[in-house]
Amino acid sequence: MWRQFPSSFWAANVMEIFERMGWYGFYAVSSLYLTGAVADGGLGLTSEDRGVIQGLATFFLYLFPAVFGALADRYGFRRMFLASCAVMVPGYLLLGIPNGFWGFLAVYFLVAVGHGMFKPVVISTVAKSTTEKTGSMGFGIFYMKVNVGGFLGPIVAGEVRGWDWQYVFYASAAWILLMGVVTLLVYKEPPRDADAESRRSLNEVFRGMIAVVGNGRFFLLIAVLLLLLVMGSKWLSPNEYLPAAAIWLVLNLTVDVLLRRRAGDGFWLTQPMRVGEGRYLVFLVLMAFFWTSFNQIFMTLPEYIRDYADTSDLIRSLGPIAGSITNLAQKVGFDTSEWGRAVLEHGQVKPEHMINLNALGIIVGQVGIAYLVRKLHPLTTIILGSFITVISFLLYLIGQGGWIIVIAILVFSVGEMLASPRSKEYAGRIAPPEKVGMYMGYFYWCVALGNLFGGLLSGGLYQHFGPAERGGVDNPNVMWVIFAGLAMVSVVLLTAYDRWVKARPHRSGQAAP
Repeated sequence: MWRQFPSSFWAANVMEIFERMGWYGFYAVSSLYLTGAVADGGLGLTSEDRGVIQGLATFFLYLFPAVFGALADRYGFRRMFLASCAVMVPGYLLLGIPNGFWGFLAVYFLVAVGHGMFKPVVISTVAKSTTEKTGSMGFGIFYMKVNVGGFLGPIVAGEVRGWDWQYVFYASAAWILLMGVVTLLVYKEPPRDADAESRRSLNEVFRGMIAVVGNGRFFLLIAVLLLLLVMGSKWLSPNEYLPAAAIWLVLNLTVDVLLRRRAGDGFWLTQPMRVGEGRYLVFLVLMAFFWTSFNQIFMTLPEYIRDYADTSDLIRSLGPIAGSITNLAQKVGFDTSEWGRAVLEHGQVKPEHMINLNALGIIVGQVGIAYLVRKLHPLTTIILGSFITVISFLLYLIGQGGWIIVIAILVFSVGEMLASPRSKEYAGRIAPPEKVGMYMGYFYWCVALGNLFGGLLSGGLYQHFGPAERGGVDNPNVMWVIFAGLAMVSVVLLTAYDRWVKARPHRSGQAAP
């Protein structure tokens, strides 16, 4: 089985492990750093400001791949990998310097740019290194490797943040540096028409990028709406940005009616709006609901565990095992005096270690689940996975004990293993061969919207329904019901989309979804 994948596939998987170790090494503990007390080394921000930072930075991280994917198609995957490394390493080293909202957001934005350069190239390498026959297993293996990095990074971060938060940033920079070494020494680009792609001018590259969405006017409509959403995250109230968005939309539709009455194309601003890959764009919008709820495991759950969870049942259950491991380590000469601090904080299991069970579950189960669902249609698998995430959010209503949270996280992991890798496979199969990088870049727009909405909802809802000492109403169960409802919306809409796609034959020249 392993020999059916070329060397570029395995090199990309190793690079993905290091890149994810760098990203999740900080992201998994970012809620704790941003809202933690200044005396403990944190920034002391509110949950609402934390949500804005996480939402905006990750929004742009997943927005940029559309641009960088197009540039990678033009200039080469290897060059884009190295350029991303050159941006991320200094970004992480600078991340520990700012001590306020604006400074931290600015540097985190730089980190997001670097990861946004990496994203479309690694997923495009996997897409080009697999076929329709090997796609399910290939993307399943890739997603398992994603979570190997997502598992190891937070473990190291959880250990070193007990020394000083600065070591978290140093560790992330080190992982990215190792990723760059693998790029230089091991990575070889998968087969592609490099000569034809290199002959395309930048103007042709960006025209092709816009064509996926539609024409220039439709792209402008979407770009301004996204800008208003970003401004509404902190700088504008809903009473300001929602009417502005409505006016912009109505104005464009009105102008469009007038333009369609006259003949000729003319300048791009005077052309009627045209939607590009309509089915693909609808799919991306629907997947944004899934990613909005998905992100709560990293944005909301760390604060929830810190403020509400009682993990004493976990400590009692696992205490004898931990004691045996510690005794064995002491017998072979290890100093275990600081081991407790690496796992516990204020007598409770650290949030990042509990959340890390998500990555561990995927490492253990992803290849097996990918094998079991390999014959199912990708959309069917995505819908099933989204429904399982609904169940995982409702489990938090049962109680706040450690084992309940563990079960909820592992159930969520099953849903993620079904939905996330198959959604990437689905997007990669739609793309024309010469535009895989661009299409996979656009795939991350749904992740971008999910991060933006997820961050804003996380910060706002936790600020309102969270602990009374932080100004909340102390009723987090309502918050989890809302997140479950969002995931359920994605289930319903994706089911309707599946029926719509099956009822309409796909146009020739492109693979059927």
